[in-house]
Formats: sequence, C-alpha cells, structure tokens
Amino acid sequence: MKILRCMAQWRELRASLSGRIGFVPTMGALHQGHLSLLQASATDNDLTVLSIYVNATQFNDPNDFAKYPSTLEDDLAQAEAAGVDVVLLPDYEQMYADGFRYQLTENEFSTQLCGTDRPGHFTGVLTVVMKLLNLVRADRAYFGLKDYQQYTLIRDMCATFFMSTEIVGCNIVREADGLALSSRNRLLGLEARQLAGRFPRLLAEAASDEQACLSLQAAGMQVAYVKSVGQRRCGAVVVGEGTDAVRLIDNVPLDRPFDGRKVKEVHA
Repeated sequence: MKILRCMAQWRELRASLSGRIGFVPTMGALHQGHLSLLQASATDNDLTVLSIYVNATQFNDPNDFAKYPSTLEDDLAQAEAAGVDVVLLPDYEQMYADGFRYQLTENEFSTQLCGTDRPGHFTGVLTVVMKLLNLVRADRAYFGLKDYQQYTLIRDMCATFFMSTEIVGCNIVREADGLALSSRNRLLGLEARQLAGRFPRLLAEAASDEQACLSLQAAGMQVAYVKSVGQRRCGAVVVGEGTDAVRLIDNVPLDRPFDGRKVKEVHA
C-alpha cells in the first residue's frame, strides 16, 4: 500500500495507472461503515484509493473541528487490511493553495436540513470533494447514505458539471442497537451513547415528523431538525451537554419497516 502526502507525486503516479479506479474520500477515524465502502470499491474496481483529510472549511464551529477524532495509525492499518492500494494524506496548503478563494456553492438543497444550522458547511464539502475528484480522477467514488444530504448534493454536483466519476451510494452500517456508525460516536460518553441508541428507532416509529421531534425531545435529545425528504425521514440531534455535546445525523426509510437489529440497512 502506497502512502502519499505529496499530491504532485500522486498526480505523477496517476498518469501511469490503468484499469478501473475506485475512490473513498474520508476524514479518517475509520470504522466499519468506511470499511464497507472500501470493500465495495475493491470488489468493483482494479485499484482503490483512500483519502484521509479533515476538511477545515466544512466546520462552522471551530470547537467541533478541534475535537474531531484523529486515529491515523489505526486508520492506515485498517486500510491496508481492507486492500487499499493508495492512501492520500494531503494538507491544507495543498488542498487550498488559493486560500479558499474559489468556492463551490449550491443554493437550494444545501440550505435545508444540516444547512439550516451549519452555515457554509456544504460549500466546504462540495469544494473539497470536487478538488479530490479532479485530483484522483476515479471511475467510481463511494459515499455512505447515512449522510444522505451530502450524497445527494455530491451526486447532483457531478451530474451538473459533467464530471465523469460515478457516485455510488452505499448502505448505512449500524451498531447492534441501530445507531448508525459515525466517527463522532467515539466522542459519546456512556450515558450519551445509551441515549443515542434510541435516536434511529424514535425517528422511524413516529407517525409524523412533528411526533418524531417531540419524542426525541422527550427522550432528552436536542433536536436540530426532523424532516421527510421523499421516502426518507432525516434527522439531526445533539446528545450530551456543554463541551461533551455531540451532533448526530441519521435517516430512516418511510416506505418499509425499519429494523434496528440489522447491522446493515439496505437502501435502494
């Protein structure tokens, strides 16, 4: 497995590669959800590229950025075991040599859901993903459907700008109690983790968005939003107090029963 910190070296290597290339962009702190994306890429393609880059421009809260988990040594071990061929570890100076002067903005769906209380978040996401897709020039890129809004915006961005990379949405991977796997789960204390496990079921079992919101609040969670989009009910909550508070997102199907006991929830 090649580990490259210099993107000029990657571009030189990329010019020599042949076969189908799969790409999984991450911010590190890898878990089974990320590994499922890497496994899908390894199955579909001849070569898999993983990027690990904590993108500062998508954090509207500096404290959130500062406490984002970093587990690089473990990430690299997991990547190699998963069959990753190349790991890219760019830094801010390489990703934003322009000082973030050029930005990619979407002005409709990005203002809803997570966009309502995270101003600028999706501008940072779309800008860095476009940069990474242009850098890697993969045939396919893999994104988890837990971040449904992000997946939709990236998919539509690629279609809008005639980009050649196919965007593949992959199943949500859940823990035994139904909580969607997330790097942020590492930040939950014991009591907060137990409470967070109720999030997906309360989101799924309510008869309406309004009832789901009330149920989550009654359980002791701060609700950022609950809103149905098509056949999904999307939600974001904050679990915990003060500096230990952790923001979690999820979405559940409305067109079929939700079984929180399943490790994987399959999305069409």
